[in-house]
Amino acid sequence: MTLADPAQVPSRPVTALGAQSTARVRDIRLDFFRGIAMFIILIAHTPGNFLTSWIPARWGFSDATEIFVFCSGMASAIAFGGAFQRAGWVLGTARVLFRVWQVYWAHVGLFFATLALTVYLTELDITGRNYWGQLNLWMMFVESDKWDNSNILLSFMTLRYVPNYFDILPMYMIVLLIMPIIMLLARVNLWLVAAFVGFVWIMGQTALLQSVGLGAYHFEFPAEPWTDRTWFFNPFGWQLIFFTGFAFMRGWLPKPPVTSLLIGIAAFIVIANIPLSNIGVREFGFDWARDWRVAYKPLIDKSDFGILRYVHFLALAYLAWVFAGDKGSRLMATGTGLLSRIWTRILAIILKVGQQSLAVFVVSMFTARLMGFGMDVMGRDTGTTLLINAMGGSVLIAVAYAAGWFKSQPWRAKAPA
Repeated sequence: MTLADPAQVPSRPVTALGAQSTARVRDIRLDFFRGIAMFIILIAHTPGNFLTSWIPARWGFSDATEIFVFCSGMASAIAFGGAFQRAGWVLGTARVLFRVWQVYWAHVGLFFATLALTVYLTELDITGRNYWGQLNLWMMFVESDKWDNSNILLSFMTLRYVPNYFDILPMYMIVLLIMPIIMLLARVNLWLVAAFVGFVWIMGQTALLQSVGLGAYHFEFPAEPWTDRTWFFNPFGWQLIFFTGFAFMRGWLPKPPVTSLLIGIAAFIVIANIPLSNIGVREFGFDWARDWRVAYKPLIDKSDFGILRYVHFLALAYLAWVFAGDKGSRLMATGTGLLSRIWTRILAIILKVGQQSLAVFVVSMFTARLMGFGMDVMGRDTGTTLLINAMGGSVLIAVAYAAGWFKSQPWRAKAPA
């Protein structure tokens, strides 16, 4: 796979993995897989949810976070990449900064809404659990010689205090801020883009840099002023998967050919991951796999985005891309029977959730804590767990449709004559 010549990359909006079109049409594969990721993220963040043990992340190195970040890169190529082409670098950068501003306040709102919820649930004293304590938010309520409450709030608002549960949006903000640099380098040569992205990823790898005596130069952000903890999602590592999706959607990377050889290689990588996965250790009892995961942890590290997570995701994404067909043609029902109509409706819901991913993601993080409380009260038997997960999924669907309705600005429609 080679980088495309920037002089030959058309400025038209993009509709498919590496494809260009004269019309601005969303590729349903982007929204479909991002929508699926939203439901998986909801399940994964619900405390004590037995379904978490069987999500795709348990079968390989990569998980729904990679789907979310990769698809966000693709969506950003449409939403922001085009702005750089149409309006120039300065206004394109302004467009990105406006989005960062929106994401920042989404992050702040999510934190304080979740904090208020966990305090309320704790004060109800129905289950005897401390829900804000579960999120390790003690420093918000307890004074210490290492911190005081006023400094905690200032640290949070300036992203110097980033609790683990609330760390994906700060990572997303930093990656977005890298985009103007990427677009500037792309004006010169796409190989400069590749070199920059690769260099930043290398500088985000803790173990790699320590092995060559350069650990002091590791790119990272502190997560707490009073400890050495860093952001769980290191943006300098995760920008690799984001800008891979970005490059495909901009047409800087050509879409891979569909061949039996590539399908076989991708399938082998995905299947070979299973023995080394959580499922392999937990269900198949591969003790050697547990030892392997410990010995080679830097290669699959989630915080710095280890290289084997990248390889596994690309293989999985290629298979999903092939399976979905051109522009998602295989995802769409072709018949007129009852099953086809049901699938058409389900597909429309998934696409809507994928289209409104920021609003859905923020609400899902809040809803997951409420779902965990519901299971604490009602129990975690199979029926109850499935019911609560279904209710949580319904909340995401309602949010997606509501966000879509507000974005359509129906009040601006002309009144009938």
